[in-house]
Amino acid sequence: MTLTIHASYLPADDLEASLSFYRDILGFEVRDQGPLQATVGPPGQPETSLVLHPPAADPEITDEERSTIAELMAKGVHGIIVLSTPDLVGTFDRIQAAGADVVQEPMRQSWGAFDCSFRDPAGNLVRFEER
Repeated sequence: MTLTIHASYLPADDLEASLSFYRDILGFEVRDQGPLQATVGPPGQPETSLVLHPPAADPEITDEERSTIAELMAKGVHGIIVLSTPDLVGTFDRIQAAGADVVQEPMRQSWGAFDCSFRDPAGNLVRFEER
């Protein structure tokens, strides 16, 4: 069996701010945009996309669940994505210079990864690993 990732969903409570982060700072292409959600992805990888969506828009979610989602997003623990780059320090410097919220500067982890991380405008953790 051969499987590939077609799309993953990340919460975006302010679609324009999230689009600005992924499009303008990370350089992702906007593949589709509606009034509530947008699909973005890395250039040259049309088969892999991120769907930025309002996490509490589902009519099946209760008010209590909406409140819980908002609390988790505010803590930055609701959504996580790991991206890879051949130049971690250069990537970090460019993203930091664009004003992104730094969570962790580049460092070598005890398990061997060389990585750094930021938060996107919705509070999602965006981790970068050098590959």
